[in-house]
Amino acid sequence: MTASTLQPILDDEDDADLDRPPPLASAADEVRLDDPALFLNRELTWLAFNARVLHEAEDLRNPLLERVKFLAIVSNNLDEFFMKRIGGLKQQIGANVHTPSVDGRSPTEQLKICLARVRELHVEQKRIFDQLVAPLAERGIRVVRMAELPGDAQARLRLYFRDNIFPMLTPLAMDPAHPFPFISNLALNLLVTLRYPGGNESYMARVKVPVSRDVSKRLIPLDGTTTFVTLEDLICANLDMLFPGMEIDSAELFRVTRNAVVEPNVEAANDLLELIETELRERHFAPIVRLEVQEGTDPVHRGMLAAELGLNEELDVVEVKGAMQLRDLFEIAALDFPDLKDPPHRPVDHPLLANDRRNIFHIIRENGPLLLQHPYQPFSTTVERFLRTAAEDPKVLAIKMTLYRTSAGAILDSLIEAARNGKQVAVLVELQARFDEAANIGWARRLEAEGIHVNYGVLGLKTHSKLIFIVRRDYSQLRRYYHIGTGNYHPGTAKLYTDLGMLGCDEGIGQDLTELFNYLTGYSPPPSYRKILAAPYNLKRGLIDKINREIEHQRRDGSGLIQMKMNALEDIDITRALYRATRAGVRVDLIVRDTCRLRPGLAGISESARVISIVGRFLEHGRIIYFRNGGDEEYFIGSADMMGRNLDSRVEVHAPVENKELRQELRLILDVQFADQRSAWDLDASGNYTQRVPTDDKVKGAQETLMAVAEKRLAAAGKHKEKKMRSRLLSHFQWRLRGKD
Repeated sequence: MTASTLQPILDDEDDADLDRPPPLASAADEVRLDDPALFLNRELTWLAFNARVLHEAEDLRNPLLERVKFLAIVSNNLDEFFMKRIGGLKQQIGANVHTPSVDGRSPTEQLKICLARVRELHVEQKRIFDQLVAPLAERGIRVVRMAELPGDAQARLRLYFRDNIFPMLTPLAMDPAHPFPFISNLALNLLVTLRYPGGNESYMARVKVPVSRDVSKRLIPLDGTTTFVTLEDLICANLDMLFPGMEIDSAELFRVTRNAVVEPNVEAANDLLELIETELRERHFAPIVRLEVQEGTDPVHRGMLAAELGLNEELDVVEVKGAMQLRDLFEIAALDFPDLKDPPHRPVDHPLLANDRRNIFHIIRENGPLLLQHPYQPFSTTVERFLRTAAEDPKVLAIKMTLYRTSAGAILDSLIEAARNGKQVAVLVELQARFDEAANIGWARRLEAEGIHVNYGVLGLKTHSKLIFIVRRDYSQLRRYYHIGTGNYHPGTAKLYTDLGMLGCDEGIGQDLTELFNYLTGYSPPPSYRKILAAPYNLKRGLIDKINREIEHQRRDGSGLIQMKMNALEDIDITRALYRATRAGVRVDLIVRDTCRLRPGLAGISESARVISIVGRFLEHGRIIYFRNGGDEEYFIGSADMMGRNLDSRVEVHAPVENKELRQELRLILDVQFADQRSAWDLDASGNYTQRVPTDDKVKGAQETLMAVAEKRLAAAGKHKEKKMRSRLLSHFQWRLRGKD
């Protein structure tokens, strides 16, 4: 996109008008379900989620270093927002796309209001950061300027710079003989202005600040203390080593953000692996969507950078007040101050697996399906145990698995061991998992080198489902075992995200998964499935049919009830179906982490809907769908959010949960979250969120409650009272919910 493309777009509209949903065009009983006023904007609701996360950085109920962590999370999220969402909007504008979104905003209008909202978030970030400086200093945690340190401390840091940083630096001159250098995405850079002694002519050079795990962290400790200087400040204080004999006039920090939405040359690639590698190369050189400069940067230098980078100085250049790249605050959040952090969370084993060291397939076959709840239960003693047992068990004949995101460790090791043990192993590695493409290419090649059948999925569809499928010879018959999850097979995120999984051996689900994997590795999807709902084939249609069924139940006896827990509600067809349900009086309860199109509480349209968002120490990531169905209840868990991309252009699976005890566990999760008075935010019809305020400061949030529930269940299981305990907890939270209705 050229600098001139966006020149006129921010001049005419009023920010306040763009920020609020438009009024309904007619009376409630006449409103059409395609009226843009019914729908909240996807980008704005995602930014609103980050505002809720940012609030956690200000909330005094959170320990100090947890507040720092939330600041870093928001900074990281906003970087991704520019790479993906702002980059996408600018592509649309550059392509002269004027089609409005479902909420009635053109790409130009969306870009304007998003940039305005991001500016507000940046102001909030700085205000909260400034609030944290004093309490951090009280505990000896400081970030100071080199110039503020005594001479002996500066001398020691200069020696550190000479030995550890200086050899890694490469100053790049900028003059007619040296073209403007390539600037890497999200890298910190110094624009250095210098002169020969006694000379009047200025010269410029760029120095990349080498922040990385392999080179140096952003914050350099002073003599092993928790007093730090920034890496860029250390470099600035020692520029005489880089430019000996020169006079340094200025050194100004800047950073660029590149578009992550690139279109690889499909015709030039021979296969999907080559295509993704091409995309990664092109992303490295992708167009720049944002230039950040430090406050006080010389206007001439700012203009020069914008011109060299092909940016519109008014629209694309952000002057950062205060610290730049606050995501590096993760380094402070990781400091060893236990009293400044949440109490350590130690997952507890699943009650049926904790003290039973038998073959896990025997436990599943004899006890029925198991519901796994991460991070309250360990990933290692559940999912990893399941796969490790499959690799070692001589009766296991085949293992099939989908991998969207993972890491080196037990998962890959078990797959490799299984192949070495002579089992048939087939793994579908999704090469297009955003920002994990390079890692997944590496995993795919490693698995192929071990003789594992590696497939890259269905052309044109991302495979986002979370599935492990095991074929085992039980006695004289083959039995199919499986894990169906809501989260990735990644032990790291399993400690940070709340996710669900189900281990089972139901014959109907097993047959469905057999056919699904045959489709993923071969051709032709089955015309229908027995039990699972799979995108892009029958998931959306199945959900809409079930929503319509609730409408019929509501008309018949007033019993309609739909409850959904998800990360995002963006799909227009699902949103319209829910509006039809609420207009008919069906009660619709939604737990939506971030993006939400639906406006609850509209008179005569969505008065029977409520939407809450949970923000806590873990990232809410599990997905649950519930239909009352006239008393013949249905529960589903799975990988798909209610987004167009999930339902129409990805392979996703939601599986029914039919076991009574597992349903009780899901009911408990829903009831605990709907009853939350500590971490829940209520969405109103205008798109605003209000945090619930408990009457008692000792009230625990849903996540803390579910941690305690997991501990109580494990303790009760040891006394053979786990079922009674679960029933009591369920009754307690249903009573609390009735008290709120």
